[in-house]
Amino acid sequence: MINKKALTDFIEENLTDTGYFLVDIKVSKDNEIKIEIDSMESADIDFCIALSKKIEDAFPRDNEDYELEVGSAGLTSPFRVRKQYLKNIGNEVEVMAKNGKKYTGELLDAADNGFKILTTVKVKEEGKKKPIETPVDMEFTYDEVNSVKYLLKF
Repeated sequence: MINKKALTDFIEENLTDTGYFLVDIKVSKDNEIKIEIDSMESADIDFCIALSKKIEDAFPRDNEDYELEVGSAGLTSPFRVRKQYLKNIGNEVEVMAKNGKKYTGELLDAADNGFKILTTVKVKEEGKKKPIETPVDMEFTYDEVNSVKYLLKF
């Protein structure tokens, strides 16, 4: 079985100074390797192919057979690393909280321990019949959410 730590170290070394960052590596019992990368700009398929070739050169299949897939993080895939949050500051996101509630709003900040969105909530003012939508900053720790992803609107 491929050494995941050695593979991770190799990939991170090869991503240094490229503008790309590692999102996820999965190595199955059957040696199926799935590597997901992203960048602050857009991920390029040619870069994924080049990285795949470097991995195959560094980890020859003659020594150990494996299946390799190198791809970019999907537009609607949940964020897995802080850099994906930083990349999406200013964008609309969908937050699925562990309390079962779903929130949508503009991603304002992403710190080491959590993030902040600007959303709207309905507030009923005294003496008024209908609630009024009011902008509110909401803060979450990364542990408080099941998923956060870019909100694709058409």
